[in-house]
Amino acid sequence: MIGWKWSAPLNRLGSLLLLVVLVSAASLKPATADEFEKNIVTGGAKGTYIQIGKDLAEVEAQCGLTLNVRESAGSLENLVAVKNRLFTQFGIVQSDVLDYVRSYSANDPELSRSLWGVRIMFPLYNEEIHVLAKRDINSLADLKGRKVAIGAADSGTYLTATLVLDILRVKKAERLAISSADALPKLMSGDIDAMFYVAGAPASLFSDVRIDGSQFHLVDLSEPQLRAAYLAAEIPSGTYPFQPEPVSTIAVKAVLMTFDFTPEKSEYHAESCKAAADLSHLLLENLDRLRATGHPKWKDVDLTALPPGWKVSDCVKRGMAKDYAFTCGPRAKPKQDVAAVPESASTDPEYLRLLKQRLGEQ
Repeated sequence: MIGWKWSAPLNRLGSLLLLVVLVSAASLKPATADEFEKNIVTGGAKGTYIQIGKDLAEVEAQCGLTLNVRESAGSLENLVAVKNRLFTQFGIVQSDVLDYVRSYSANDPELSRSLWGVRIMFPLYNEEIHVLAKRDINSLADLKGRKVAIGAADSGTYLTATLVLDILRVKKAERLAISSADALPKLMSGDIDAMFYVAGAPASLFSDVRIDGSQFHLVDLSEPQLRAAYLAAEIPSGTYPFQPEPVSTIAVKAVLMTFDFTPEKSEYHAESCKAAADLSHLLLENLDRLRATGHPKWKDVDLTALPPGWKVSDCVKRGMAKDYAFTCGPRAKPKQDVAAVPESASTDPEYLRLLKQRLGEQ
């Protein structure tokens, strides 16, 4: 993804992101008295993020650990939650949201301070940008004068849809900030004309057999302006019941985020750092099992594709070490056999070294 030149979206979405920061800071809750709580914020109930979160929770459960999977509005909320929400150590975020925040915070000291300490855990998979629309809409230019749902206001879909429409200068579409789950029935009933949804395919939301392929289709997103800013992607034919042909689109990277927990700072930081180290250890140990039995997107996970400008958590690196001390529960785990890591894949040499060691290249 190339560097962004933020213009119109910057003012609108920057104000929104700062509001999310303030709301999340106000939602802190006290710790429970009898156990240390661990949470991962994901997305909507029918999205891919929540399935990935459930897969990670199952990996932890194999060793007697509990990871609570929480629904959320999406990437913007998740990014802020790992910094400002107690007992929320993990969140999944779109890479274009990370690009946007990094660019915007460079000119906004308050926002920069609000997101200080947010760290990369692991890059995951590519998320396809879906635009489901009525059959008479053949390109995004056809949205002029039409009603289009662009996602809930604190979701990654909202940010991506806003940027995509602005890149293509689709100014006169009526943009409705409603969640994808709410948008789909409105589209099917004729109340709106199209909807954006950013999710790793196959997204269960679009597996609804009631979506009539004679009335609705996925819009081609192959415009050169979009390909210059996003990853090129394709949704294979038959991914969804209504989709007999492959569809060209664009994609962002899903990234698992955490916080820079400092064990010496407090007991909470020490426990949260251990939680991050444990999860990184378990993810690497069980990557083959996740690819075999988890959401299909685990097959596309590329742990070397670190987004630029963000640091990897030191707690994560602890768990990546081959000699990390971890005791699992009663159920045994099969030995992992993973392909080698490309030499030039990472911008963090220590992260790459640890990844190679754990994946058996050295």
